[in-house]
This record gives sequence, structure tokens and C-alpha cells, in this order.
Amino acid sequence: MTILIIEDEVKTAKALERLILSVRPDAEIVGVIQSVQTAVKYLSGNPQPALIFMDIQLSDGLCFGIFSAVKVEAPVIFCTAYDEYAIEAFKANGIDYILKPFSQDTLAAAFEKVRRFENYFQAAKPQAPDISVLLQLAGQSGGKKSFLVFSNNKYLTVPTDNIAYFYIRHEATTIVTFDREEYPIQPSLEEVHNQLPPRQFFRINRQYLVNFSAVKEVEHYFARKLLVHLKVPTGDELLIGKDKTTAFLAWLEER
Repeated sequence: MTILIIEDEVKTAKALERLILSVRPDAEIVGVIQSVQTAVKYLSGNPQPALIFMDIQLSDGLCFGIFSAVKVEAPVIFCTAYDEYAIEAFKANGIDYILKPFSQDTLAAAFEKVRRFENYFQAAKPQAPDISVLLQLAGQSGGKKSFLVFSNNKYLTVPTDNIAYFYIRHEATTIVTFDREEYPIQPSLEEVHNQLPPRQFFRINRQYLVNFSAVKEVEHYFARKLLVHLKVPTGDELLIGKDKTTAFLAWLEER
């Protein structure tokens, strides 16, 4: 599998390359690119790779400028420290959206999603993938359907649709269901986020990951922030910073 890395932080790119090769030893890294301009030049004059890992904020602007300037036929796994660009990413050949810092588990889950879409990509070539179809497939097969929890000396499965939100308590991830049951789980909130369909769950801040079905209402707050009220009570005020408000409102509207 040929892989192109588009990442402006040299240390992050090297770490990502090591993780990719640890998960997929057969991968061939065909290039490491740091800017929109260089990416456009490379993709215009070289064969398309099988897969692209792409940071969103590059040295000369947002990566979405690449898609405006050149036809990108390869599927893209977006890599970023922020989650407010998820909707734009999935409209731009994105099949996954992983948050920094990466882990081997994060990369393994991303490659598993690529494997699920392989048949579709084979059928779609030489044309670019139909993103609406990809989003539909991601919603059907890409998201985790349930979580295994341990409670009262028993293992239980909690369907994802029954989860109102995930949050961090005492540095551990906790599930809260619509029935107000709480279950601690082992994966980090970042790992959980990467396993869920972005259409259904939104990371509103570092502590909370909420289900669309749990959102009751949203109101304006000071300093252009948003205050989110859920149908299931939380122990904290759920505030969304002004840098995420546009993405969050777009997520609410994307139904």
C-alpha cells in the first residue's frame, strides 16, 4: 500500500510514519509533504497513492485548499489536534478523522476502516469516490455498535444508540446512558471518538463527547460561546468555545 503523509510538523510526521509502519509493515511511504502548495504540485505530477494521511492546518493554510486546486482520488485519513473540521473533512474524501496525539490503536482502527471500504474503492476507480456513499457506509459499518462494560461482577454490552454521552471523570472515560446508568470503560475519550460515526457524536470539549439524540437545546453564552443542554443531566456546564461553534451548529443541521 502506497501512503502519502501531508503534515507540517516534522516530529509528528516522523512519529506518524513509524506508527503506520508498525501497523502496516507492507506500507510504502511515498512522500512527506508540509504545505498546501507542495501537496498540489505533488498530486498534480505523480500517481495517486493508495491512501493519504493529511493534517488539516498546514504551514500555508488549511488543507481543504488542496481539494480546490487538484483532483484527489485517494481516500484520506485526516489527522489533527482539533475536531471542529470534521464535516468539511468528510466532504473531502475523508474516511476517518483522528485526533493527535496518535496511538497504535488509533492507527489500527483507521486501517480497519480502510479495509472495509477497499471493495468500494476498487469499484470506484478510476473515478473519485462518491463521498455521499462513503458517509452512508461509514454510518452503517464504520461506527462501533456497542461497548462492553463490567458492572456488579458482570459483563454487559451497552448499545451505542443508548449512550447519551461519554465524559472523563478522574482521568477515566465513563459512559452515561439515556437511562442515567454510568459505566467506566478502558479506552481513552480520543480512542472512543475515533470509533464512533461523526454524524452521531460530537466532541464538544476535552471532557465530553455527546450523542446528537441527547441534545435538548443550545443557547448563546458569553464571549461567543454556546451552552449545550442535554436530555440527561451532566455534572458540568457544557460550553463550546467560539472556535467550535460553527462546526457544532453545522453538525446539528447535517441531518
